[in-house]
Amino acid sequence: MPQYSIFCMGNALLDMLVTNGEELLQKYGLKANDAILAEEKHCAIYDDLMTNHKVIQIAGGIQNVARGAAYALPQNSVVYTGCIGDDELAEQLNATNEREGLHQVCLIKQGGKTGVCAAIITGRNRFVGASLLLFVLTPWFRYRSLVTALRAAENFDCSHLRSPPVAALIDTAKVFYVESYFLTHGVESVVFVAERASIAGKVFALNLSAPFIPQSYGAQLHQVLPYCDIIIGNECEAEAWASANGLAEETDLHEIAKAIIAIPKLSVSHPRIVIFTRGAESTLLVTSTEPRSAKFFPVEALSGEEIVDTNGAGDAFAGGFLAALFSGKELDECIETGHRLARMCIGQVGAQYRWPKVSIL
Repeated sequence: MPQYSIFCMGNALLDMLVTNGEELLQKYGLKANDAILAEEKHCAIYDDLMTNHKVIQIAGGIQNVARGAAYALPQNSVVYTGCIGDDELAEQLNATNEREGLHQVCLIKQGGKTGVCAAIITGRNRFVGASLLLFVLTPWFRYRSLVTALRAAENFDCSHLRSPPVAALIDTAKVFYVESYFLTHGVESVVFVAERASIAGKVFALNLSAPFIPQSYGAQLHQVLPYCDIIIGNECEAEAWASANGLAEETDLHEIAKAIIAIPKLSVSHPRIVIFTRGAESTLLVTSTEPRSAKFFPVEALSGEEIVDTNGAGDAFAGGFLAALFSGKELDECIETGHRLARMCIGQVGAQYRWPKVSIL
């Protein structure tokens, strides 16, 4: 088996994307720009989409980031794990990932259903807030409402990481990336991977994922933060972390980043890096080596005609950043590589990349 360099762990989902979904928002009581876990009233939406709408199906969840990194790197560079069912949706995920050069070592839940995410894309509306990792300069915007049914994804068991095939991959990987969504059901697994990365002096990166994580899963998040070399989030997630940690009035992202930098770190092999994306304005970078110095990287403006769908752009940014980091690029170039891959993603429906491949490194 190849010695994969980047190991990703998170919820393995199949994204079901529908454009012009205004009627679906009303039918299922959804907000135009939101990300929620499906309640009972939402459960019929997945069959509804498949039966009555033109659906684009894409491997989603943690796979968005892993596929982005795999796109930028040579073959057999990236592997991911999560939990899937043994159904047709799992077969679709496998086929998509194999086609894009992404290897997987998923735990298969016998008789289980693979997780799904309905991504309801609605027409160009005036932008009024930031909830994605990356936005672009434009007066009009496509909103997306994400409704996730975790299904098998939340049945991940830490014993899978101890199994010989997966343990061998953990031993040889150089960079680890985990989404905080996994903390809602798998904190033991996140700590397991983080500890091994820390002991071996390898890079462990965590994405804050959503504002509800620091708000509702703060205890789990703080079990993991001492192991983190890299923390990535957007401005809404940063402010949610500040509010949940006694900094309710703090909206200066640099000050919030400094507070996260100051959390005691167990490994001294790497400096701590905090990255906050600021929508159309810029991306903020702060490091523990120079915590008083904040670097801002402007986001290149795109015209309305160039914007097809922003869903998955934040994951694309993270994938590009990780690929450049592993390739030995300086942090400035890692940020710009993330921006480049995100721009590519924005020009297509869902978290997809341009084929045949073009170099972004």
